[in-house]
Amino acid sequence: MFLFFFYFTSDFTINALFFSDSTMHRIYEDKGSFNFIYQIPQIIYSTFLSIIISSIIKYLSLIGNNIIDLKKDKRKKSKDFDDKIKNIYKKIKIKFVLFFVVTLCILIFFWFYITCFCGIYKNTQIHLIKDSVISFVLSLVYPFGTFLLPGIFRKLALNADKKDKKILYKFSQLLENI
Repeated sequence: MFLFFFYFTSDFTINALFFSDSTMHRIYEDKGSFNFIYQIPQIIYSTFLSIIISSIIKYLSLIGNNIIDLKKDKRKKSKDFDDKIKNIYKKIKIKFVLFFVVTLCILIFFWFYITCFCGIYKNTQIHLIKDSVISFVLSLVYPFGTFLLPGIFRKLALNADKKDKKILYKFSQLLENI
C-alpha cells in the first residue's frame, strides 16, 4: 500500500517538474483549457522517469528474491547454510534501512516541491492533476505489457515446433529481463 501511494506521489511530483515556462505559456494561450495533444510528451517523459524511480524503490522494498535464494539452497543443516541465512538477514536489514531513509528523503523533497509549486502556480493545479492521473494510469498499465508479452511468447514456445521452442523461450526470457 505504501508503494502504491509512493508511486502516485512520484508521478505527481515528476509531472510538476516537467512544467516549464513554455507549458505555462501554452496554458495561458489556451485560456486555461486542457490541451491533451500538447501534454502527451510531458506525460510520457514523466511516466518513464517515474517507472525508473519506482523500480529502484521496488528493489529496495521487496525481499522475495532473497527468500527464493534461501529456499533454493539444498544444504539445510550445515554451517554454510547458517552463514547464508545470516548473510541474507544482513542484506534484508540493509535494504529496509536504505528503503526507509531513501523514501523519507524523497517524500520530504516531493512534499516541499509540490507545496511550493502549487502555492506559486495556482492556475495550473487542475492541469497538473490531470497530467498526474493520466501518467499514473499509464504507469499502472505498463506492467501488463511487460508481463503479458513474455507470457505470450512462452505460450507460443509450448505450441511451437521442436526447433522453434528454444528460440521463443529465450526471447521470452529476454523480454522478461528488459
